Amino acid sequence: MRKIKYKKGRKVIPSFFDYTGVHKQIKTELQLFVYDTNDITEFEELNVHEIGSNVDLNKVNWLNVHGLNNIEVIKSVGDYLKVDNFMLGDILNTTKRTKLDEYHDVLFFNIKSLLPVENSDNINVEQISFLLKNDILVSFQEKRSDFFTHIRERIRTHSGIVREKKADYLLYLLLDAVMENFYITIENEEDRVEELINISKTSTSPEILIQIEKHRDNFNFLKRSIIPLRDSLYSIKSMKDDNVFNSIELENYSFFDRLHQKCLELLEQIEYDSASLDSASNFYFSTQNHKLNEVMKTLTVVSVFFMPLTFIVGIYGMNFDNMPELHWEYGYFIVLGFMLLLLLGMIYYFKKKKWY
Repeated sequence: MRKIKYKKGRKVIPSFFDYTGVHKQIKTELQLFVYDTNDITEFEELNVHEIGSNVDLNKVNWLNVHGLNNIEVIKSVGDYLKVDNFMLGDILNTTKRTKLDEYHDVLFFNIKSLLPVENSDNINVEQISFLLKNDILVSFQEKRSDFFTHIRERIRTHSGIVREKKADYLLYLLLDAVMENFYITIENEEDRVEELINISKTSTSPEILIQIEKHRDNFNFLKRSIIPLRDSLYSIKSMKDDNVFNSIELENYSFFDRLHQKCLELLEQIEYDSASLDSASNFYFSTQNHKLNEVMKTLTVVSVFFMPLTFIVGIYGMNFDNMPELHWEYGYFIVLGFMLLLLLGMIYYFKKKKWY
């Protein structure tokens, strides 16, 4: 079970920043895209002090931060955008749930990116956060990954309408790219569950039940990750008419509505897959019960076969003097023959009744 770790230091020292993730050896690097319909400029390994001189407020600016270990760099980015400290704290605290907030014209959004671990039943979790202010979008990743590679190529090659839209549309594309990882993870879980169902039809190993419970925990974790994302996207969808989020243009609300619909589809698929897991566990217990019933049936049939034979043996094992059969010359063979005929008759009767 995944548990949220509580950091007492945050309550005592509100301005204290600490990266709580596991990628503590990743170097913090900055990448900046400045583009519009006609032009694009790309900066690799940008120095944090060069942000102000390279950002063009007349164009769309996408600053991608890889690695959250350098707290001073994160604070400098926050100072440039005039971001409140609680937003920076949520960026560095990877145990926070998905959250959407707007404060002082800065839209904050964080999301959990989930991907299956290769050759394992575990799920890899990475928190990705976004800050959107006017035409400046900052994305924070715990490490370098290829989530946004295709978006960078679309910007470089002027594919689609990304260069014709503002930074809020770019935010939609990045969120959509992260949500694709949910589909990959769910598909991987479905393949594992299908394997478990097939194995459970031929094996009654207790390890199967352990694996079923492991994947049930994974589906619950997926659900816990998607529900707050669904709620955040619904907030954007429901506040369209009020135009509460100043950083999002009115015509682009429909794109975030698509993301909300994807969340609903994902949750429905998880519910279906969880029901499949229930079927797998029920099938496992049914197989176990069937196997136990077969054993009990066999033992019962064998016991019934020997009950009348044991009764006959018990009678002639009594030490009474007046038992005429004891003095018959062929009495022993007659009793054995009768017992054999009785056994064969019972076998025939049971077979005819299809009791075994």
